[in-house]
Amino acid sequence: MNAILRTLALTLLLTSALACHTRPAVLEPVALGEPVRTTHTSEATIAGTRLGYQLSLPDSKTAPADGWPLLLFFHGAGERGSQIDLVGRHGPLKYSSKFTELRNAVIVAPQCPEDAWWDADALMALVDEVRAAHPVDEDRVYITGLSMGGYATWDLLSRFPDVFAAAVPICGGGDPRRLWEGISSGFEMDGLLRASHVPVRAFHGQDDRVVPVGESELLVDALQEVGSRASLTIYTGVGHNSWAETYANGELYAWLFAQERGAD
Repeated sequence: MNAILRTLALTLLLTSALACHTRPAVLEPVALGEPVRTTHTSEATIAGTRLGYQLSLPDSKTAPADGWPLLLFFHGAGERGSQIDLVGRHGPLKYSSKFTELRNAVIVAPQCPEDAWWDADALMALVDEVRAAHPVDEDRVYITGLSMGGYATWDLLSRFPDVFAAAVPICGGGDPRRLWEGISSGFEMDGLLRASHVPVRAFHGQDDRVVPVGESELLVDALQEVGSRASLTIYTGVGHNSWAETYANGELYAWLFAQERGAD
């Protein structure tokens, strides 16, 4: 009897040990990597002032084989000056830790000097600097901006239509001289029409009293007339601040980062 009991006890002990050995380990949740934000100064200048900019880089030390996507963001008139943190008050930098697409992208947010206006050539020089310093997917370069930055978005799209994979202009327009005197701009409608192949999603508040919604309607209508699939979302009952709802929407980034230059 004692031998039988000892054999039974040994069997139970071995079974228990095997169960413990083969039980799957409990996996702890893995924290998502936080993007690395740094501040730099570009060689490019506007109104004689070198551009300061914030750069958000993916936490990963290894870039994809084709490089990271790059998103260029232009702030509005209220964020001009030399206090660089202002460029993160609105726009993609504000949500760089929230959405996966932004965490896995290079985000460039320059700051326009006080009392100046965005200059397309200086901004493209900045883009070239960043692309030379970091592994960037040349077919996934995106552009967006709000208000004064919306004007810059349309301007760069019209001047460099073969650079960008998609554009998201918010409460902006084409030629700022339609609304304000004394602003120098290189925007030309003919140039924009050459960008009919670039996916564009524009956004504007119906009750905008700073930049009337007609400014966006004019440009989107012109693109659509030459075969573009550009779209305009008009927020009913919203004034100039049409960027808060737009940049907080994760669906926008899912759409944006799915676009590739040259894709049908």
